[in-house]
Amino acid sequence: MMYCFAAMALMPVIWVLWGYSLAFGEGNAFIGDFSFFLLNGINMTSPEAGSEIMFVIFQGMFAIITPALITGAFVERFKFSTYLIFITIWVTLVYAPVCHWVWGGGWISQGVFGDQGALDFAGGTVVHPKCRCCALVAAWMVGKKRGGAAGTIVAHNVPYVILGASILWFGWFGFNAGSELAADGIAANAFLTTNTAAAMAALTWLVISGLHTGKMSAVGAATGAVAGLVAITPACGWVDVGGALMIGLSASVVCYLCAIGMEKSGVDDALVVFGVHGIGGAWGALMTGVFASEAIGGVKGLLEGNGTIVLEQLVGIVATFLYSGIATFIILKVLDVIPGLGLQEPENIEMSGLDVNVHGERGYVSDGAD
Repeated sequence: MMYCFAAMALMPVIWVLWGYSLAFGEGNAFIGDFSFFLLNGINMTSPEAGSEIMFVIFQGMFAIITPALITGAFVERFKFSTYLIFITIWVTLVYAPVCHWVWGGGWISQGVFGDQGALDFAGGTVVHPKCRCCALVAAWMVGKKRGGAAGTIVAHNVPYVILGASILWFGWFGFNAGSELAADGIAANAFLTTNTAAAMAALTWLVISGLHTGKMSAVGAATGAVAGLVAITPACGWVDVGGALMIGLSASVVCYLCAIGMEKSGVDDALVVFGVHGIGGAWGALMTGVFASEAIGGVKGLLEGNGTIVLEQLVGIVATFLYSGIATFIILKVLDVIPGLGLQEPENIEMSGLDVNVHGERGYVSDGAD
């Protein structure tokens, strides 16, 4: 929890200082500039200041959640002080440039094979595929939990999992429908398709799990719902409800298979960040190109005869995957060799728990506090 809470404290400061400017400043096709440093020029006297200020804070929420998502891959073993330095560098050199590519007028938004660039309504490329790759790289570089096999973390409170998933499901409407930045038909469609895809994915996961293991678990249903939410994120403002059903169903199948594969691979992605957010986001971005409807968002997809848009989606997926993965590897490698930093806590600290040794407190009174 401290990983995520720290991101909530650190990211807004970075965002108003230089993050927003690097993401949405004019700059060039690859990165913005410092014209909006400390939100210079964005004030209550500038034209449409209120709407731009709202845009700054709305986009800042994406900047907060993206590094927070990565933490699920290395929970309980990444050195906290190094983590703070890592996300500061990461949001500057990875998140902001990719955000600029897709949403800030950068090269992906301009199109590679035509005038229409890749479609990403609410973060399917900017948030999920990018964090998937970074989470996988981080989990691999940090290594497995000491004293246990990969993937041994289980939900200690299933009702809380369902409560959290329910809050997340509801909150996702704000991200997806809110990305229209207006209360109109597109926002309503994004709301509808988001809910539809999540519901379909949850049902599909239950069925697959029941057939595979003989059990229909609550945690599985929650995981399926999140997979559907992730997958519909890039597509929600571009597809109709039929497309949402297909995206939710297919994403659940793909993510379920990936979760099984990750467990067998030995990579300790504790909360299946790569399998759900990563693969789900990439799949959703690709399916956006397949199911995009001209009647909804004004862009034809593959099913309406526009195969080029699928190629644009692939370019966006591959580019963000490669850049994010390589950049994350370099950042973590440098931090790992700097004296006094490193990626993993000493074994005695990790084995006895980061709560007491790093934060000086216990998560639960029942942990055996004196």
